[in-house]
Amino acid sequence: MRAQNGDQSFAHRCRVYYEDTDAGGIVYYVNYLKFMERARTERLRELGFAQSQLAGEDLLFVVHSSEARYHAPARLDDELLVSAEVIELNRASLRFKQQVRRATDATLLCEGQFLVACVRTNSLKPRAIPETLRAAFAAVSGAGKQSKQEI
Repeated sequence: MRAQNGDQSFAHRCRVYYEDTDAGGIVYYVNYLKFMERARTERLRELGFAQSQLAGEDLLFVVHSSEARYHAPARLDDELLVSAEVIELNRASLRFKQQVRRATDATLLCEGQFLVACVRTNSLKPRAIPETLRAAFAAVSGAGKQSKQEI
C-alpha cells in the first residue's frame, strides 16, 4: 500500500442521472447513500489506496452503521459535491462525516455519519487498519486521536 498527501477538504463531483430519480425527477432518498459511498471510495483513491488493492491485502471496509438527514431535494441533471471527512479514527474503524451539496449554489441537500469497520476479506472479522492507511487519514483529517468507543 502507498499513501499520498491529500487536502484537508475533499469533495467528489457527481451528476444526478435519470436512474437516480423517482417519477418526479427528484433523487430517491437511498441514492444519497450511494453518492456518499462513492465519495468514501474516491477519498481512499485520492490518498493512494484502491479498494481492489486493499482487498488483495486481506482488507475490506464495511459500513457498520449510518445516519442521514435530508434537507432539500436534488433533481435530475444536478451536479453534486459529496464530501467525505474522517472525524474519528480508531484501531479498526473510521467515522466519516459527509455532506451532499448542489454544486451550483452549495445548498446542503443531505448530511450523514457513517461508522466504517475494517475487516478481513474472507472471514469478515475485524482487523487493525494498517499504519500507512491510518497515517494517511490522520494527516488529512486531524482525527488521529482514538475514541474511547471502539467497535
